[in-house]
Amino acid sequence: MIFFVLVVLVLLPLVHVYLWRRLIRDTLPRGTGRRVATLALVAMVVLMLAALVLSTRIDPDIGQWFAWPGYLWLALFFYLLLALLVLEVPRLALRRWARGSASGAPAAVAPGAEPVAAGPGAATAPTLDRRRVLARGSAAIAGLTAAGLVGYGTTVALGPPSVTRVPIALRKLDPRAAGCRIALISDIHLGPILGRAFTQRIVDMINAEDVDVVGIAGDLVDGSVEHLQDAAAPLAGLRSTHGTFFVTGNHEYYSDYQQWVDFLPSLGVRVLRNERAEITHNGGTFDLAGINDATAYQFQDAGDVGAALSGRDPERAVVLLAHQPVDLDDAVAHDVDLMLAGHTHGGQLTPFELLVSLQQGAVAGMYQRGGTKMYVTRGAGFWGPPVRVGAPPDITIVELQAG
Repeated sequence: MIFFVLVVLVLLPLVHVYLWRRLIRDTLPRGTGRRVATLALVAMVVLMLAALVLSTRIDPDIGQWFAWPGYLWLALFFYLLLALLVLEVPRLALRRWARGSASGAPAAVAPGAEPVAAGPGAATAPTLDRRRVLARGSAAIAGLTAAGLVGYGTTVALGPPSVTRVPIALRKLDPRAAGCRIALISDIHLGPILGRAFTQRIVDMINAEDVDVVGIAGDLVDGSVEHLQDAAAPLAGLRSTHGTFFVTGNHEYYSDYQQWVDFLPSLGVRVLRNERAEITHNGGTFDLAGINDATAYQFQDAGDVGAALSGRDPERAVVLLAHQPVDLDDAVAHDVDLMLAGHTHGGQLTPFELLVSLQQGAVAGMYQRGGTKMYVTRGAGFWGPPVRVGAPPDITIVELQAG
């Protein structure tokens, strides 16, 4: 949390100084235009900081007024920064050319004749400031690139999630339980931008799949029960053979997790807190276990795979619901057959998936280590900017098969 505060309050404003230099100082002459552009940039920084710090702590009806512009600017800022950094290479290559300036072609002078000085009223050819031309060209390219990516990414993020159907064979699954279908959803992030209508769309899509189990792998909310209980209410309409199960994500711990742990059962959602449930499907039984988020130890609520699997029959297949892929090591150590996770958003804003892979060891899709398989969903919603580039939202339907 301290790192997040430092990044938000110190690093982001400092990096905006670079944007100001490249987009405003280098492209506009001193005067009113530059002052207006500078004030507009400062206003967007303030809105972005307000969105990051305040929007999930107040009534979403109020928070949305600065969450929308602030988070959209965060995405624009990200891609503007990347584009401008890439364009530093051609700027450096053209540095010598930019040092000079070209003017209109001088009039021809006859051999031996003296050049005629221009009179007071004579017109002068305009001077071309090559440095400003280069700066404006770079700014235009960066602006168009960022605007195009964010515009496209917004339509993807706010559109319906894709439904991905994944058959997964488990080595210890009772053949009678084969065909059990688990709807895996994660990272809905209800808050100042996504509300009840979005939840209802997710519920309708899952109900249309006629699944046997629904697993919600954390980060359901960004806010309190007081502000978001109506947004979460459609979860009560989820239909499945064996019920809906939930594990906490890191964002629940930023939103008074105990309130949500107490509230979700009223919607028919069972919260698995380092515990397991026996699922008997068509006469075959497997364990569905769930653990608290990997960062929950900071709130004295640590996840514990060992506790979740305590007392189980080791000959029976176990599916583990966890928020973060980093829990895979513990899953392997406890001989889990399949772990289902989220958290990564598939990177959400490419090329951010490179950092996600370094931190989590996984981004999205199927992974295997030893006898343990893991599937990571890209998540149904988004965090922060209502933008997804290279990582469309996803609902995964896992069909268990006998190995």
